[in-house]
Amino acid sequence: MSKNFNNHKSLTNWELVSINPNQKNWTWKTLFNLWANNIQSLMGFSLIASLFLVYNLNAWIVFLGTILGGFFTVLMTNLISLPSQKMGIPFVVFLRTSIGIYGARYIGMFRGFVAIFMFGIQTFFIAKSVSFLIRIIIFYIDKNLMNNEFLNQFFLSLNIIDWFSLLITSIIQYYLFTRSIGFLKKIINFSGIIVYLSMAFFLFLIFLNLKNELLVSFYSVFIFPQNLGLDNLITLATVFGSMFAYFSIIIINFGDYSRNVNSEKDLIKGNYSLLLNIILFSLMAVLITVGMDIIFNKQFIQLDRILTNPNDIIGTLDLTNITLVVLVFILIASIGTNLIANYIPSSYSLINFFPNKLTIKSSGFIICFLGFFISGVWVAFISKMGILSIIDTIGAFLGPLFGIMIVDYYFIKKKIIVPKDLYSADPEGEYFYTDGWSLKTLYALFIAFIFSAVTIWNQEFRIFQPYSWIIGAFIGGLLQFLLSKK
Repeated sequence: MSKNFNNHKSLTNWELVSINPNQKNWTWKTLFNLWANNIQSLMGFSLIASLFLVYNLNAWIVFLGTILGGFFTVLMTNLISLPSQKMGIPFVVFLRTSIGIYGARYIGMFRGFVAIFMFGIQTFFIAKSVSFLIRIIIFYIDKNLMNNEFLNQFFLSLNIIDWFSLLITSIIQYYLFTRSIGFLKKIINFSGIIVYLSMAFFLFLIFLNLKNELLVSFYSVFIFPQNLGLDNLITLATVFGSMFAYFSIIIINFGDYSRNVNSEKDLIKGNYSLLLNIILFSLMAVLITVGMDIIFNKQFIQLDRILTNPNDIIGTLDLTNITLVVLVFILIASIGTNLIANYIPSSYSLINFFPNKLTIKSSGFIICFLGFFISGVWVAFISKMGILSIIDTIGAFLGPLFGIMIVDYYFIKKKIIVPKDLYSADPEGEYFYTDGWSLKTLYALFIAFIFSAVTIWNQEFRIFQPYSWIIGAFIGGLLQFLLSKK
């Protein structure tokens, strides 16, 4: 008789086991705010505003492309998140069903590595906003203080204010993010709602100053194309790829959030709320960008381009009070985005790697410490090393991984999971495979990864880079199906 390895300590942690059904209290409204947090970033604002206003693209085609990109995101998210919602488990545990109980520990860290690195980069930009606030306050107290030699001493291309801002940002994030899942839900809801309200208020102030001018300029952007020629179809495909690539980073680990949702109905409804978020945010971003451009022109501020980055917009404004308020809301939005896109997946990845050693607090300390280090050397070293291409390459694993997991769950395992074997080290367990690794799945993963990564490193295929995730997912899923046929 085989030894009982159920709930093996190297596989089990309170954060990894199935969540209590009574604690699954997220509704579609929570997911609406979660998607809002994901799109309400500086990158999201700049991407959408640029697509509509900078690249001389037809706005209706851009709008259709963004909706199609969002719709495809919803379809893929539903597929990957339904199993976790049903079983109450995070992504890294669901991954064990396809890659093996020990294989998931290492493959899951690919997502964790990307998340930790991006957490550090996002921390740098959050700290940049904090440093702006500190400089404004110092200037308000005594404008001569900024000339103090001590404040202008640099280490690794950052001065004392920058380093202080990084430290404060890291401490605040550690304090906020290492609380209970109930508290994280409050952060998600607060950030999603307050940022929309602040954008609406800022837009109202612009409208009071411009009124009909703003509406006329907005209407002039949306001119329906006379025909849907090849150029428009290429534009549509490009916008679709760009929008899907923007959202794809959180698709693979959406089970980390869906495990908390109380019903399948709420999950699907909440995911479809992404489309409403795209419409609302796009409308506000375009109106704000157009409105501020008109105001700058009226003030005879010479600009060589339309400003689409919120930091650039408030940096050009000569209104201290408004700048302070906007910076606060940018901070709220950025912290919410960092929590969802980077902190939560990296926390689960670390805990899954050391389940018998790490807790929410200790994993949070590791993430925030590494984030502080990465953000501290971002300007002096990392931003100049081209390391983002390496991060993109590691991220190219995520598409194939998605395809493999979906095909494995829906077509091979027929939606049947053995919960007890998810935490069992018994060699006869369903997911032990070969010493805890599924060799067939590994083979499918690495072959599909080659096709996905070639769009990043081969210049001739660079045009397909926005679709690398989709290419990898399709090939990974196909190989998984073919290799699993008996």
